[in-house]
Amino acid sequence: MRWRIVAVGKPRLSYARDGIDEYLARLRNFGTIEVETVKASTQDKEGKALLEKSEGCFRLVMDERGKMFTSRAFSTELEKIELHPKKPCALIVGGADGLIPAVREKADLIWSLTTGTLQHELALVVALEQIYRACTIKAGLPYHRD
Repeated sequence: MRWRIVAVGKPRLSYARDGIDEYLARLRNFGTIEVETVKASTQDKEGKALLEKSEGCFRLVMDERGKMFTSRAFSTELEKIELHPKKPCALIVGGADGLIPAVREKADLIWSLTTGTLQHELALVVALEQIYRACTIKAGLPYHRD
């Protein structure tokens, strides 16, 4: 699967940088992955930049108002996304102030990790871990335990 991670700002928290690097390295075993960051700015500018950098992709948008999945259900959802073989999947993570409505409106799928709000760098680490977990489930590897 081809992934494009589109996030606001480069991670400043050391634990987030380490976690992101760890899961990006692991995910490279399952396909291609590129990271695009947009400059932290006003919510409107961030939103427009996120949409621009994810143009032509299946847009998987992180938002607390999105759909929640079990790990196995998310793995199944990724199999559905893979049915768009010419489109990379863009994981979109907004900044500290969240997303403008236009980003949610142009999403192919809105995904929530929790009903609470997560700090955006932490949300990216958790999302990458969940994507990695889903990939290992699909591959039949012993990472996930029911």
